[in-house]
Amino acid sequence: MLHIWREADRYRGGDAAAGIETRHAFSFSGFYDPSNTRFGLLVACNEERLAPGAGFAEHPHADVEIVSWVVEGELTHEDSTGRRAVIRPGDVQRLSAGRGIRHVERNAGSEPLRFVQMWLVPGVFGGDAEYEVVRGIADGTPYGLARADAVMHVRRLGPGERMAIPDAPWVYVHVVRGGLRIGEESLAPGDAARITDAERLEAAGEAAGTEVLIWEMHAEPSYG
Repeated sequence: MLHIWREADRYRGGDAAAGIETRHAFSFSGFYDPSNTRFGLLVACNEERLAPGAGFAEHPHADVEIVSWVVEGELTHEDSTGRRAVIRPGDVQRLSAGRGIRHVERNAGSEPLRFVQMWLVPGVFGGDAEYEVVRGIADGTPYGLARADAVMHVRRLGPGERMAIPDAPWVYVHVVRGGLRIGEESLAPGDAARITDAERLEAAGEAAGTEVLIWEMHAEPSYG
């Protein structure tokens, strides 16, 4: 089953006065729709836009896998372990919150920042927090989460170039830039496809410089 969630249907949030604009794909923060709380292990897919100097003050996380993908600009991360990193386009940032960690995310640069942040439920709760940055991830590279039965694939396509969609119970396809066609559906930047029981499906690029993030998930959250 294929369901398209359009960019225009995302919940708008953030704080315009503080230079923060957020577009939520799922129920998040002050937006709650009981029919749209998750897909597979994915519970958040937020498009964040931060003006220079804007950011999220220190806040806590626990028992969640947070993966960030920068579209443009630079994302500065600082956390309660004393760690500091700057994430740029093409880098993958992962924060496994474990039993708990606090962090700050901000745009310390002089240009606008836009990034996609995705939250997934881990298969095992607790444990120490972990942090990782993979620099300049290549096209087609799978990025697996050790604490969740999920793999993210980064794909870059030209017009007419085809790719296989992973066979999995839950597949989430997010278009970062360009355009993508799945069957009879055309997806633009910010659009997403939620696919259940994917099998032998293909997609094709519809514009130059198409960039897509694909989550392949083989489990649902277990809280007990």
